This record gives sequence, structure tokens and C-alpha cells, in this order.
Amino acid sequence: MAQHTRDEVVNSMPRTGFFGHPKGLFTLMLTEFWERFSYYGMKAILLFYLYYSVNKGGFGLDEGFAMQIVSIYGALIYMSGVIGGWLADRFIGTRKAILYGAILIMIGHILFSLPNNFTLLLIALLFIILGTGLLKPNISTNVGELYEKNDPKVDAAFTLFVMSINMGALISPLLVGWLQDNVGFHYGFAVAAIGMFFGLIVFMLRSKQTLGLSGLDVPNPVTEADKKKTITITGIVIAAFLLYFLVTGLMGKLSLESFMNFVTVLGMALPFYYFITMIVSKKTTKDEKARVFAYVPLFLASVTFWSIQEQGSTVLAHFADKNTQLNIGILTNNAIDFKIPAAWFQSLNPLFIVTLAPIFAWLWVKLGRFNPPTVIKFSIALFLAAMSYLVMVYPLTHNGDQLMNPGWLILSYLLVTMAELCLSPTGLSVTTKLAPQAYTSQMMSVWFLANTVAQLVNSKLVLYYEAVENHQYFNNIGLVTLGIAVVLLLVSPFMKKFMRGIH
Repeated sequence: MAQHTRDEVVNSMPRTGFFGHPKGLFTLMLTEFWERFSYYGMKAILLFYLYYSVNKGGFGLDEGFAMQIVSIYGALIYMSGVIGGWLADRFIGTRKAILYGAILIMIGHILFSLPNNFTLLLIALLFIILGTGLLKPNISTNVGELYEKNDPKVDAAFTLFVMSINMGALISPLLVGWLQDNVGFHYGFAVAAIGMFFGLIVFMLRSKQTLGLSGLDVPNPVTEADKKKTITITGIVIAAFLLYFLVTGLMGKLSLESFMNFVTVLGMALPFYYFITMIVSKKTTKDEKARVFAYVPLFLASVTFWSIQEQGSTVLAHFADKNTQLNIGILTNNAIDFKIPAAWFQSLNPLFIVTLAPIFAWLWVKLGRFNPPTVIKFSIALFLAAMSYLVMVYPLTHNGDQLMNPGWLILSYLLVTMAELCLSPTGLSVTTKLAPQAYTSQMMSVWFLANTVAQLVNSKLVLYYEAVENHQYFNNIGLVTLGIAVVLLLVSPFMKKFMRGIH
């Protein structure tokens, strides 16, 4: 199969037209906007859908178990990116992966919008998991393919791309949350399905004319010699899953909880398998291997950060619903008669990102040669993430049994958002820069596996959240994160040597 050079790909598309960036960036931003609109809209009400009583339109599950399900769902979303990255690298390329993924996601949201039982809900989640696994890592990889390897515009491009993600994430919880509160859950889910439909149409209409050759190549195609090995490995994996379900079923231990434990073990092992594969591969050069080693501490730091950030849809969502004063009338002496939908707090993170992303993008450019290197940005992110939990300790220790003023929760979201702006665009960019040439999409999948591991950690942390007082939880998690930030700062000089000129 013929492969195009980086120069051929870059020169095959319109180079300007969107704030000095290739037009293809706007196509990918629009597609990602609608995909994230559907994802975050659904996720904003998923937890409530699981634990609200049946007479309120929910399933009436135990609150802790519901939070575990949402965490495992989030983990599977990003774990499936490994499959999506592998398929793109070895078989179909990123362009087709994005298209097929959008179709599967739309089907999942349509199933959600229908009156359903718990089995149909799990099937809908499966479609969304598989579709997101195809779309999410590969659309980010496609952004990187629009530029030369060391183009200084790459960081700014990923900042704009992340802003489009958060525009979708900002709008959808407001609309979906209002519909859930005032009309019903399924109307909210229907809006998410419509959003994904728009994303699919945008990509189909604009990709050919704006993306050129990007995403069409298969970077590491399966050779005839590899096909037998690939089929064998795939068969073993499928057989292992079937054996697991058969054995646990016969033992009477097949349950959603046992499956979550199985996923946890698998998810923890996957990133390290990929690191080892890239390091020992003959297709990876000496410099590329050194860069993979340098990437490992960044991966662990991102796991720590995403663990706190992703608790916005579990621990903080539950806290907003159960422990936060949502009645504006009480806060304003009845001057304003309004109850805040709990799902609206899910819009705070993207609201702050949309507001602050241009400022951060300007700041990194303005700093010039004083722009902090990647490792320092990661350390700053962990410090801010730690503070986002530590600020919750004071009001919780002084409020007694009273519901907490929502201002403290807003401050917490603000701090973790500032952390995200230091880490997320930088992480996406450094992943494309440190990726071995033969593992571009799979390296991006590893980046998203950090989120997988984080949410697997969260599936256990929610049990700790239920076992201790709220102030203890936020204090202890905050202090641990602060300690990791200091360690990363101390090892940064050693990591710089392994990055081989990438900063």
C-alpha cells in the first residue's frame, strides 16, 4: 500500500483560512464539537438516571454503585480507544475510523432516547463505547497530521481543538439538564442523539475538500505475514472474554460488579503493555525509545490529574445534587425564585475553558523562550488540581450539617479547569511529538488510556468517598496530588535528557 510523506499530506490541503490554520482544523473542530455535545449531554444526567427512583424516571440503583458504573463506563470509553487506534494504524486509517465511530455513537444515543430497561441501557452504552473508541483518539491524531512535526502552531491548534470540545460540553448539559428536570430523561438523551447526527453530517460534507490526504494512509499496515498472527491474537482475546463469562456464569459469580473488577485489571495492564511493545519494537528507533521512557512519568501524572477532573461527573455531581444549596431563593432571601438543575454544574468546567483557553494560548506564545517546558506545565497542573479539592475542606469543616454554598463548588471547578488548560493541550501536543512513527495513533490511544486508568481508580475511590466524611475525602486526595506534583518537579531535569530535543 502506497504511503504519502508528511510533506505530501501537509501540502494536499488548504493551508490557511481559519485564523492562520489549515481549513481542515475547522472541520475536525466542528465534528468534535457535536460529538462532545452528545457525549457530555448524556453523561451530565447519566448518574442521576441510574440512582433516581423509578417514579422520577430512573432505575433506583444504590448511589455508590451508580457512581461506580459511571466511572467504569468512562474507563471503557477511553479503553476502547486502544482498539480504535490499533484499527486505524493497522487497517483503516484515521479518516474511516472517525466516520464509523460517529455512526456507532449516534445509534447508541438513539437507543438511550427510547424507553428502555437496564439491558437495553447497557447495549446503548456499548455502542457509544465502541464508537467513541474509533472516533476520539483518531480525530486528535488527525489534527496532528495537519502540521509538520515541529510546527510551532501545533500547541495553539490543540488549544483551539480543546476549546471546540468544551464549547460542546458547555452547551449540552445546560440544555439536556433542563430537559431532564422539566420534561424527562429521554428527551435529554434525544437531544444528544441529534447532536451526534449533526457531527456526522459535518464530517461527511467537509472532510474530502478540507482534509486532503490526511487520515487516508494506514501508518503501520498489517502485512500478509502479520495477518495470521493478528487473527490468532484476536481469537485468543475473544476466547478469553468468552471463557471469563462462561466460568463466572457457571460459578454463579457473573455480575456487573465482577465484570467491573475484570475491566479494572485489564485497564491497568493495557498502558504498560503498549509501552513495552513500543520500546522493544524493531520499528522504534533509539531516540524514539528514549522518548517513550520520558513519556511514562507524564502518563502517570496525567492519571493523577484526570482522576480528580473526571470526578466532576461522579463525586462532585453527587455532591452538587445532595450536599449543595441549589435553591437560589434561600441564597437571595427569596429575591430569585429558581432551582439550579444539578446537571448544570457539569457546564462549569467547559465554561471556564472556553473563557480562559484564549488567555492561556496567548500566554504561552507571549512568554516566548520563558514558556515553561512540558514537565513544568504538568507539575503546575497537579498543584492546581490539588488546590481544587483542598479549597473544599474549609467550608465543609465550618458548615456543620448545612448545605454548602455553590460558590465553593464553582471555585473548585475553576481551579481544576486552570489545571486542565496547563495539562490537556500540552499533553495532546507532546503525545504527537514523542510518538514513534510506527505507533502514532496507538500512542494517542495511550494518552487516552491515562483517563481510563484514572476512572478505574475513581471506581474504587467512590467507595472511599462513601466511607469517610466529605472534608476528609477532599483533604486526603488533595494532599496526595500535591505530593505527586512535587515529585514530578524534582525528576524534570532527568526527563529532559530522555525527550531528545522535544520540550
